Amino acid sequence: MSGADFGSLYRELRNTAPGGVAPLGALVTLTPARTLAAAREVRSGRSVSLAAPVNTRAGPDNAEPAQHRLTAPAGAPDPDGLQFARDRIAMNIHGDVDSHIDALCHVIYGGTLHGGVPAADVLSPDGSAALSIDLARDGIVGRGVLLDVPRLHGIPWLEPGSHVSAEDLAAAEAQQGVRVGRGDILLVRVGHQRRRAQLGAWDSAGARAGLHPTALRFLAERQVAVLGGDGNNDTAPSAVPSVAFPVHVLAVHAMGLHLLDYLQFEELAPLCEREGRWSFLCVIAPLRLSSATGSPVNPLAIL
Repeated sequence: MSGADFGSLYRELRNTAPGGVAPLGALVTLTPARTLAAAREVRSGRSVSLAAPVNTRAGPDNAEPAQHRLTAPAGAPDPDGLQFARDRIAMNIHGDVDSHIDALCHVIYGGTLHGGVPAADVLSPDGSAALSIDLARDGIVGRGVLLDVPRLHGIPWLEPGSHVSAEDLAAAEAQQGVRVGRGDILLVRVGHQRRRAQLGAWDSAGARAGLHPTALRFLAERQVAVLGGDGNNDTAPSAVPSVAFPVHVLAVHAMGLHLLDYLQFEELAPLCEREGRWSFLCVIAPLRLSSATGSPVNPLAIL
């Protein structure tokens, strides 16, 4: 895809985004009425985590692993006294392994954030107050829809470098008997986590499956509230040589979509298969960080 074609697509999606330049971005489509309707998706009461375990081991896709250590008690436990076990964790929120949510201030493009907010707002020493993850402090609760693209093609996963097209999303939707609608939390499975579990980690920064930039038209037409994937959502190598992360630019910067990266659907997908339905109540609760570009996250699907 040429830089000129990408620029045209960017302007098209920016001008038609349901959130416009509203501070909440596409979350404006997830109204209280839609949240109430999503609660009716709960039938069996089964809940499933959509997060990958926090990874503390270095690897080809994890140059900055999370650090987790026990800080107390020191030495052997006191058999006669009271003690508290304590620990500390530190992590790169936007790494290539751990599940996280991107705030609307995460993507700087053309010197601005979503809605034309000056990038200086995110680069200040105190962090980003504008468009930070604090916009989602009350949680994102709505109807989740899982589209399983490898299932559509009869394979366990898409190979790194493969693109998911708008046609793939529509075909998966039709095959699974579900329709993505306004205010939905759209989750797209490419099989990244299953491939990693079975074949081992690889340098996913250089090669991974994801959405083709033109697939974002599907999301714009359906007016979804949030996009999540079991990879980075962006394909590598990029379909646009001049833009390293075109899906992030289109989704976050142009459309105002919060992105969920590196989720895992390997428990959810077979459960949906068994129950014969691919929609559910989805609950996303970021940490309360007043000025942050994202947050670790453990989304829940409740069927």
